[in-house]
Amino acid sequence: MRQLIVCLMALWLAACSAQPSTAPASPSAPPSASPIAGPVNPANIKRVRSALPAGYEIAEVSGPLSAAGLWGFGSGWTAAPGQCAALADPAPDDRGARGYSASGSGGIVYVVVAVPGQGVPDHGLIGDCANWTMAFAHTTGDVILAPTSDAPHVDGADTVAMTVTTRTVVESGTETDGQALTAQAYLDGHVVFVTLVTEPGSPHPPLDSRVVGDLLVATVSALRG
Repeated sequence: MRQLIVCLMALWLAACSAQPSTAPASPSAPPSASPIAGPVNPANIKRVRSALPAGYEIAEVSGPLSAAGLWGFGSGWTAAPGQCAALADPAPDDRGARGYSASGSGGIVYVVVAVPGQGVPDHGLIGDCANWTMAFAHTTGDVILAPTSDAPHVDGADTVAMTVTTRTVVESGTETDGQALTAQAYLDGHVVFVTLVTEPGSPHPPLDSRVVGDLLVATVSALRG
């Protein structure tokens, strides 16, 4: 399991994966490139639909939405340390949050724009939450925060990236494992987050983690357009 986590973290730098991406390539627009900052228009989230993986089943999603919920944690989940909860649920009260999900053989990817309940995470919070845990009913999770320098770069925005490994153990002792990557961008009073959820042991290759960074940049571009 530790090897899997290390590999996932390294993928933010595109150095660990040999899996081909099933999402459209964007060779002319690397993750570090984004347009000049402008006001965010949440209605423009519809423009990112064409950037979602080809051949995947696409559906609209609406708020309140959180990375924690997309990871599989229901209402009432807890975090340790407690202050780290804000990273997994930056917009707990925004019923106007909106976005898309795209599901296919390589996993499920979510793209969401919302209004955060708090401002940009400060350095103290980032330092306290380098490695933290979550719990809900029979499910636990280990979260690793990517160093700031390794998170996807979006001009004019503060970004945060996380990986989580989840375990659900039912009364019979059966264990189900899950993995997810989430990248968030805070800008102009909004938070944009992209989450990729995959199932370890699936016979199908997962979406490349670069999809998360590419979609974050594409979404911010669409919202500013």
